[in-house]
Amino acid sequence: MRILHTAELYAPVLGGAQEVVRQISERLVARGHEVTVATTRVAGRAAGPIGGVQIAEFDIAGNAARGFTGEAERYERFLLEGDFDVMLNYAAQQWTADLAMGLLERLPYPALLAPCGFSGLLDPAYRDYFAALPERAARYRELILHSTTYRDAAFLREHGVANTRLIPNGADEREFGEPGDPGAFRRAHDLHGVPLLLTVGGHTGQKGHREAIDALGQMRRRAALVLVGNKPFGRGCSLSCDVRGRWVGARSLGRRRVLALDPPRAGVVEAYRAADLFVLASNIECSPIVLFEAMASGTPFVSADVGNAAEIAEWSDSGVIVPTRHGEDGRSFVESAALVDAVEALLADVERRRAMAAAGRAAWRRQFTWDVISRRYEAAYEDAIAGR
Repeated sequence: MRILHTAELYAPVLGGAQEVVRQISERLVARGHEVTVATTRVAGRAAGPIGGVQIAEFDIAGNAARGFTGEAERYERFLLEGDFDVMLNYAAQQWTADLAMGLLERLPYPALLAPCGFSGLLDPAYRDYFAALPERAARYRELILHSTTYRDAAFLREHGVANTRLIPNGADEREFGEPGDPGAFRRAHDLHGVPLLLTVGGHTGQKGHREAIDALGQMRRRAALVLVGNKPFGRGCSLSCDVRGRWVGARSLGRRRVLALDPPRAGVVEAYRAADLFVLASNIECSPIVLFEAMASGTPFVSADVGNAAEIAEWSDSGVIVPTRHGEDGRSFVESAALVDAVEALLADVERRRAMAAAGRAAWRRQFTWDVISRRYEAAYEDAIAGR
């Protein structure tokens, strides 16, 4: 197949959406398909294919609600004249999908959309956008959802859009397939003899770093917290994380340590393997890849009720969901005392953590490796081309 994926951002830019598109694209190339990714031009991207994937770059920004700037006409010609068998628009509310929506009936190949959560659904600025979306969504051959419970799935059901297919996110079996050395990370960072909590997410201010640090400060037992995250939009919340982390450490006379890191990917995988618990206190998610990576590493998780975390916990039997307040703007705020209680209860129950770890890793091996997930995308594309 000649496959076109569209995504606002792509490698070398890091992020959850970029990781999904990269994993699917590179694995389909490895199985003999031709894959092109249409995306925003960014500095530092090398010319030529990335992992065998062809890159089509455009200087465009915006979406249908805010308006577009840049090479919109060039992109539209690219879609209309492209020699592709099938297209997937990955994520709504950004230019690669919103511009394509106006061309669906003129395209010479079938198109699919992965909405990725509808993060602006509750934003008044997107009222007209979502009023028009059900009719536009119905023109896609199929919509790929990562969840049956999150707001995009609920919105589409409410508006009678039935051409949907569930394909969850996953984690890389090439990274997590072997157990590795769970002690390597602890030795490298002098974290011996202390329960280790881990959270992974960029310093955007919305990944729950403040909440995780505050929970550590309220804990009665000795523990360490590792924050793994890059700085995708400049400094972000990294300075406040540093200040808050030092305050927690000083206040507890060194019994609770916060370590903020941005290691190479191998170091991130080592951190997952070393952790006793993964903690997700994020304010907004769709289907967090970090929970699948926790499953893959055999690390139980404690999570806010954000995105489809509760569904992932049900699929895996490896997570605990804590009470969470949901704001009118769509953001979620975990209840601090409940987070502390859940973390301390699991740290105290070694047998339960061991059972959760085994269940999560087994569930991941069965159905949430990127190899399994990419084959489900491949089947969806074959069905779209065949008109099924």
